[in-house]
Amino acid sequence: MEIYPAYSDTAIRILFDDEIIEKIQEIEPVSGKAVLQKEQALLFPAQHYVTTKEQIDRAMAAVESELEDQLLRFNSEGRLIEAQRLRERTRYDMEMLSQVGYCSGIENYSRHLEGRNPGEPPGTLLDFFPPDFTMVIDESHITIPQLRGMYNGDRARKETLVNYGFRLPSSLDNRPLRWEEFKSYMQQVIFVSATPGDWEMGQSAKVVEQLVRPTGVMDPEITVAEAKNQVDDLIGRLSALDRLHERALVTTLTKRSAEDLAEYLAEAGLKVRYIHSELDTFERADLLKALRKGDVQVLVGVNLLREGLDLPKFRWWPSSTRTVRAFCDPTDPLSR
Repeated sequence: MEIYPAYSDTAIRILFDDEIIEKIQEIEPVSGKAVLQKEQALLFPAQHYVTTKEQIDRAMAAVESELEDQLLRFNSEGRLIEAQRLRERTRYDMEMLSQVGYCSGIENYSRHLEGRNPGEPPGTLLDFFPPDFTMVIDESHITIPQLRGMYNGDRARKETLVNYGFRLPSSLDNRPLRWEEFKSYMQQVIFVSATPGDWEMGQSAKVVEQLVRPTGVMDPEITVAEAKNQVDDLIGRLSALDRLHERALVTTLTKRSAEDLAEYLAEAGLKVRYIHSELDTFERADLLKALRKGDVQVLVGVNLLREGLDLPKFRWWPSSTRTVRAFCDPTDPLSR
């Protein structure tokens, strides 16, 4: 038996003597040549949906019963296309489950595989914590509304699949927790937010304001400049980078404007590149390395520059607002 793991550059060959493993070899996938003899090999499943044959057989009986009920409903309503679609899809999934123990979209049968009752909440990571655990919700002003809306959004999408015969009604029970169900886990909670909402404020027994200021670092100088001629003003400021041996970060509102501004600044003779989320991780790392080395003097981007990077020794100019800020470390030769 030869096993080709998706996470490895080599494959595993297992040689049997009847039902007893005789040898385990690590092989090159292309040539098939053995490169290493192994006493044991650790393998990871491609999917985390792993269960026993007995549970699958029990689940298949429940799926079959639900399928017959749904087909009867579609046929009685004259919805023959939906009935045929559901029959073909579900029968195929059942065949895959019975033969290989897995099918695409297996999570939609999780209620039957786990033996849950209709409407019962699914298992989540929260079930693995002790009853008195402390929950910390970061950016609570955004997270709390998302938690409230997750169930309804998921339900609306899956009801369409069920109504048109793409999934069985039991797929609705593979869902996020309802807000009331999630709240039952909130015994001890810390809401973390710079702008907490009214609900968090009303639920909190104590409100603590935390001011974080690194010791010895002065507040940055802030200069308010007119929006008029801001690009020309920006070019004038960036032109001094060579003389000062500094680098600069410039933020814009959109990815397109970052690209356009970078092109405009390059035509003005500046060593500039743009950076945003459409560049892959390696490209972004190369850009930051070039910025540190001085091959690039100016990096133009969007929120990625403000929230995704830690570059304490650079100037920063938001070109799309009326505020111009200059950050520098007076103790650093490069910044000075």
